[in-house]
Parts: sequence; structure tokens; C-alpha cells
Amino acid sequence: MKMNFTARQMKVYDSVKEMAEKKLAKFDKFFGADAEMDLTFSMPNGLEMIEITIRSQGMVFRAEEASDTFANAVDSAIDALERQIRKNKTRLQKRFKAESFDIIDTDDGEEEYVQSVRTKTFPFKPMSVEEAILQMNMLGHDFFVFKDADTLETCVVYKRKNGGYGLIVPE
Repeated sequence: MKMNFTARQMKVYDSVKEMAEKKLAKFDKFFGADAEMDLTFSMPNGLEMIEITIRSQGMVFRAEEASDTFANAVDSAIDALERQIRKNKTRLQKRFKAESFDIIDTDDGEEEYVQSVRTKTFPFKPMSVEEAILQMNMLGHDFFVFKDADTLETCVVYKRKNGGYGLIVPE
């Protein structure tokens, strides 16, 4: 798995990178060699924070954790990623009808900063509403923009306050 390191307004020492690589090597058994892992280090409000995003074959797994040390933050992020994988294992098996469980990557993309607006780009692959809800839950977001596989329209699924889901479809 390819690991990309990014530091926001700080320098990441080689010892921290090696520690993270060693601890995150356990995910190699879930993802193929074509998977990419982005690690972003930052220090907001005196806490050491890490964001980990794993992309592989159209699926995205993401965790963001802050702690007093990067080692503790990495451990917490690993726990969060393992929970996501365990929670969605059955759904992913059904989706891909695979005999063995191989995690597949998602379509979250690169980040770009223009003034104080955060812009993300990602490939738009047609999917069903159920797949979009799965992606939204795996990313931990409240909404997800996708292209409907049936109509090829750009749609949005979102979490409702009552615990259900909503779908926005253009006219």
C-alpha cells in the first residue's frame, strides 16, 4: 500500500513517520497493493491530530483523531478504521458478492485551498442510492453527492434528524 504523508503548518519527523508506517502496516492484509493511504498531521489547539484516508477500488475509509501524542492519535485512528471495516464487512460482501472479503476504495479526492474555502474533487462513478448511503456512513459524513446509476443524474443523500435518510433529486 502506498502511503502519502502531509503536514499542515508543522514538520513531521522521520521517527513519527516510521512509527505510523509500522502501526498501519496491519491494513495491508485488507487492501491490495494498489491502495493508497493519505496521512495528514497537524497540531490544532496544542493537540496532535492525524487524519487517515484509505482509498482502494472505489471505497474510502477515513478516520480523524487528536490526542496528546501522535502515537496515541494513530492508535485511536486505527481503532476507528477497524470499527468501520468490521461494521461494513457484511454489506461490502453483499455488494461485491465476493467469497473472500477484500476492502475496496472510494471516490474521495484531493484537497485544494482557495482563501478560506475547502474544495474537494473526486471521480463521479454511477451508483445506487444504497451504495451512496453506504459510502456516506463509511466516511462519517452527513451527506453524500453521487451520480444515480439509473438516471445518471447528480443526486444527494443525507441523514435526517429523525434517524432516516433523505434523497435530493434534480427536476
